[in-house]
Amino acid sequence: QVQLVESGGGLVQAGESLRLTCAASGSGFTLNLMGWHRQAPGKEREFVAEIRSPGIKSYADSVKGRFTISQDGAKNTVYLEIHSVKPEDAGVYYCHAPLGWRDYWGQGTQVTVSS
Repeated sequence: QVQLVESGGGLVQAGESLRLTCAASGSGFTLNLMGWHRQAPGKEREFVAEIRSPGIKSYADSVKGRFTISQDGAKNTVYLEIHSVKPEDAGVYYCHAPLGWRDYWGQGTQVTVSS
């Protein structure tokens, strides 16, 4: 059983930076892909970024150049750095990791942007 727990969200001013963390707990597995999605109010959940073994990174076009995903593979932890935060970055950020035939999601961490 995989549990994903996000942290690092909160209130941030536009232009500042923020780092989100997703830690996977459990035992007996290795997550070869971990990623982030987000959901803004009134909108559907959308892909943001992912990292897959051996360190291949993918980003949504809307965040390229400002978001950086990284991973501590030994700890099954993934990070998302958001630079030059914009109002449109606000929303709930969810961690995602597939394992076998199942998709695991965290409970989400809220990012609120003040301008």
